[in-house]
Amino acid sequence: MRSSYKESDVVLLLKDITGLVEPQPTEVRERLIQSGRHYCEMLPIEYVPTEKYMEAYKEALRAYSKPTALAIGKLADKVISKKGENVVLVSLARAGIPIGILLKRYIKKKYNLEVMHYSISIIRGKGIDENAMKYLLSRHKAEELQFVDGWIGKGAILNELKKDIAQYENVSSDIAVVADPANVTELCGTHNDILIPSACLNCTVSGLISRTFLRDDIIGPDDFHGAVYYGELEDSDLSYDFIDSIESQFEINSETDEKIISGSGIEEVRKIAEEFHIQDINLIKPGIGETTRVLLRRVPWKVLVNTDYKGDDSLKHIIRLAEEKGVPVEYYPLVHYRVCGIIKKMADT
Repeated sequence: MRSSYKESDVVLLLKDITGLVEPQPTEVRERLIQSGRHYCEMLPIEYVPTEKYMEAYKEALRAYSKPTALAIGKLADKVISKKGENVVLVSLARAGIPIGILLKRYIKKKYNLEVMHYSISIIRGKGIDENAMKYLLSRHKAEELQFVDGWIGKGAILNELKKDIAQYENVSSDIAVVADPANVTELCGTHNDILIPSACLNCTVSGLISRTFLRDDIIGPDDFHGAVYYGELEDSDLSYDFIDSIESQFEINSETDEKIISGSGIEEVRKIAEEFHIQDINLIKPGIGETTRVLLRRVPWKVLVNTDYKGDDSLKHIIRLAEEKGVPVEYYPLVHYRVCGIIKKMADT
């Protein structure tokens, strides 16, 4: 699989399907998804980021580089403590890839260990890439594998992983994440709802690869899940700009205190669903990372902002993107999250 990442940073266990799938506009995909088509059978059109999006990314980088770097360090310490020096990082494509690279670099910097880092696909409702798992288990011990992702919103991918990994003896379904505002795992850098700046952009901060793809006419029984390489966007690639920006903020042995909020995020999401009469819980995307992605790549209905964060600089990019798309912003007493995005039900449009 081609990407703009160096092979020394990550080995992508993906099938290159560049040119085999026609990308579709956001509204077309949203209607198809809500009428029952699985999102993994389609790909979005990816664009050069607009000036507004780039401003949002730069704002996020200014506000969140340090908290992200500190959380990466804390997470790396937990991973080494749990798995030892033979750990094999397995990031979930694509949001997990830059996080896996940063973990690998922090572990090298602090522990002087050169750990392996692969990336594989897992798709909600379809499962983990079994051919990629076979590949990994033919080369590494099951107990050495450590899954990595960016953040946990509601916990859907964590639940998917627990279900899928049950068939693999001695493989842990724990995901190492930078941020877990949902409060469902201890293997995180922080439980605070921080924005990992890479959430502000799509392929141009993810090695120029698409989200992963699975459809029988393109992906054969012996293939890895697929992805597209967007070579035409090379001039806009910020993948290493992001990694280098976070790496430059690394601190060895920094201590961070944080307040742990009791209860789980999913309970809060169910309450929002009830209050706003939303039958499909998948239309609710809690957390700053998920809300950013709703504004960038879905059709948003509304953004809920935690009343405690009204006017907070950390949400400037959210307000900016909502204004640009004409999406109403409502202040709401969120508990686990700074912000929550709600996708428009297309039958209502």
